[in-house]
Amino acid sequence: MSLNALVAFYEGLTEAHVARFPAFYAEDAVFVDPFNDVRGVAAIQRIFRHMFRQVEAPRFAVSERVADAEGAVLVWSFHFRFRYNGEEQTIRGVSHLKFDDDGRVNYHRDYWDAAGELYARLPGVGLLMRLLRRRLAA
Repeated sequence: MSLNALVAFYEGLTEAHVARFPAFYAEDAVFVDPFNDVRGVAAIQRIFRHMFRQVEAPRFAVSERVADAEGAVLVWSFHFRFRYNGEEQTIRGVSHLKFDDDGRVNYHRDYWDAAGELYARLPGVGLLMRLLRRRLAA
């Protein structure tokens, strides 16, 4: 499996393509993000199936990559619309990936700012987050 193939997989990800995760991820792969910490390709597939139920038109765009034989770092944007208002949103983040001997992902950790990128955009919670941010800013 090549990094280019993995990036193409994510950039073209659809709900039907979630079944293809085993081609890219080791059976016991670890996936960590601000909301999840799971092991196993089936658990990772559940996360992405859940994503498709929660938001409309989810789409990943990878803008940068740094890689070597053991792993990679991907800089990405995740575009989607909340089901309640239909406005397009963007979350920016970074994925740290490690590969097994077969070239499949065995470790995937996403880094992104859940407070600033997501919570601040939610009704009610967003107002509280913006007030808190202003109060704590230097």
